[in-house]
Amino acid sequence: MNIIEGDFLRDNIINVLKNCDKAICIDELQSLLNITTVEDATLLSEELRKLEDEVIIYCSNKNKYMMIENSHLRKGVMRVNKKGFGFVEIDNMDDDIFISADNMNGAIHDDVVLVEIISKMNLDKLEGRVLRIIERRIKNYIGLISFDNRGIGHIKLDDSKVKLDIEIPRDKALNAVDGHKVVVELDKKINNSGRYEGKVVEIIGHINDPGVDILSIIYKYNIHVDFPDDVKKEVSEMPMEVRESEIGGRRDLRSQTIFTIDGDDTKDIDDAISIEKLKNGHYKLGVHIADVSYYVKEGSPLDKEAMDRGTSVYLVDRVIPMLPHELSNGICSLNPGVDRLTISCVMEFDNVGKQLDYEIFPSVIKSRIQMTYKKVNSILEDNSVPDGYDEYVDSLKLMEELATILRHAKEKRGYIDFDVDEAKILVDEKGIPYDVVLRNRGKGEKLIEDFMIAANECVASHIYFMNLPFIYRIHEYPKEEKIRDFLGFISRLGYSLTGDIKDVKPTTIQNMLYQLKDKPEYPILSSLLLRCMQKAVYRAENLGHYGLASSCYTHFTSPIRRYPDTTVHRLLHTYLFDGKIDMSTIRKWEEKLVYIAEHSSEKERNSVDCEREVDDMKMAEYMESHIGEEFEGMISSVTSFGMFVELPNLIEGLVPIKDMKDFFHFDEDCMTLTGEKSHVKYSIGEKVLVRVVRASKEEKIIDFEVLRKVV
Repeated sequence: MNIIEGDFLRDNIINVLKNCDKAICIDELQSLLNITTVEDATLLSEELRKLEDEVIIYCSNKNKYMMIENSHLRKGVMRVNKKGFGFVEIDNMDDDIFISADNMNGAIHDDVVLVEIISKMNLDKLEGRVLRIIERRIKNYIGLISFDNRGIGHIKLDDSKVKLDIEIPRDKALNAVDGHKVVVELDKKINNSGRYEGKVVEIIGHINDPGVDILSIIYKYNIHVDFPDDVKKEVSEMPMEVRESEIGGRRDLRSQTIFTIDGDDTKDIDDAISIEKLKNGHYKLGVHIADVSYYVKEGSPLDKEAMDRGTSVYLVDRVIPMLPHELSNGICSLNPGVDRLTISCVMEFDNVGKQLDYEIFPSVIKSRIQMTYKKVNSILEDNSVPDGYDEYVDSLKLMEELATILRHAKEKRGYIDFDVDEAKILVDEKGIPYDVVLRNRGKGEKLIEDFMIAANECVASHIYFMNLPFIYRIHEYPKEEKIRDFLGFISRLGYSLTGDIKDVKPTTIQNMLYQLKDKPEYPILSSLLLRCMQKAVYRAENLGHYGLASSCYTHFTSPIRRYPDTTVHRLLHTYLFDGKIDMSTIRKWEEKLVYIAEHSSEKERNSVDCEREVDDMKMAEYMESHIGEEFEGMISSVTSFGMFVELPNLIEGLVPIKDMKDFFHFDEDCMTLTGEKSHVKYSIGEKVLVRVVRASKEEKIIDFEVLRKVV
């Protein structure tokens, strides 16, 4: 094929520029590409313009071309601070590029931008300026509308990081009134004023209406609350009970003692369990998971919507499900006393936790009882048996016995348990928070976690050794420099940890945590170490799971609330139960799984960010009613602008340096603040008494003043 035909021209331009150690003019490029005709030269110019527009190549002021990656320019995503400056995140770069407020060039939070690096590349901190906005990823904006005496609407945006002056003409306000929270779309820029004209595309509700505060955050993250009409129609035509004709080809486990264990308010029940002690002394563990893929047919409106959502979102006072309630709380939920279609993973373990045998098969079950963690914990921890649980006590104690064995086996291979606490925000019927407490993670919670990990590993390993396309949950090794920085910080606190960081095996991190376990500031230090880890994501290739010290892992056990799990079920049906492993099937899934993995990872990050922002807002709202009160807390972070103090219930507030009664010097290496006159030094992990001086639900901030250290 001629070098100028099809995608060959693009590929060859890129190959030539990648191999050049300097920028080259178009004549040199033509010569290197052996282009001799006017027609081909025209095609070259057109392709160069396209590559410029896509920010793959860069054309200098002297009309010389080079790859962006070889230039002083970078493409990345803007992250703006409330104070107006920002940082641009660049793929494959460890450090972000600092952008001062004067160099933003109209860019706002989440824009994809082209940045020129203006500091020297060998400096510790890179600084740059925005040359142009490549893509404005935020399409809709959420804010509070108010009207001036001309009838023009003005939007106070919820996100303080987005600096936009938006005006809404009355005929584009959708009948909104003062105090309405609205979704706004930008129409056009108003002359050269820096102002934009927009239109209201949806009214969320009045700011004082219960639940509108959380709904506004949901809209910000573009999370769908309602399901489309075609999905509702599809669901309305589904049977809401298992028919006898659907049981054929499935193993009937309805006579077995199978039950579920979940939280008090759980309605979407994915998993059920069973246990048996074999004559040889081994354990037979059954993990039975709702067969969601049976109901969510590939390519259907329901499947497309589930894929788009990616995950259920669990907020303070509501759940936004991945699947409609008819499925998530109904026919797919393993409710007690009713037949349910499942996929079972039944495993045999010896008395040291080694898996000796297993089966994976389609099944039908009838759960005996919907247990709660609280009541299971009362049996396993307090030996107190709640009403209705008597006949299951032996099974639960046998399960605890196996779970302990499995956990010890995991710990032996390097399983890392950071044991990080979680906060639970309690709200009344109007959504107003009245308490913030720690979530209990007792023996029941750990038991289910151990069993689900075992099933996930079993399923992942089975398909992996069949060498078929699959979706894995991966967690890569941490970067050595981050662990080195953590150890350096620890040493400055006066602690010396043993361990070889050149080969950061899971056992190395596990050992670090063990050495810190008895330190008073352990909760903060374990949290700091956790931040050194990479994020777990989905991938169509098996790279292992570092935190679990697992060589092969997937998500199989929560298909009601996670789309990757639904995909795993679909693949089990395809490969194992239907026997479809022909080349066309393999090629199809090789292509499709890459997108599903990437999209699911993005949706997971999105939902986590949404959940955190709602928590921050509700914690700030809770503290609004505690202004002036004193609390004891621990310094969790020290910065150049102040220090953060975490209370025992995980509420965190800032002690601004500008409000501290002395001039404090910040030591970045030791992460300390030292008073110039008082010589008082504040360090991470120290306990202090603070008073709440400010809290704002709207701004999602809490400010403390430090009263004294607590000895």
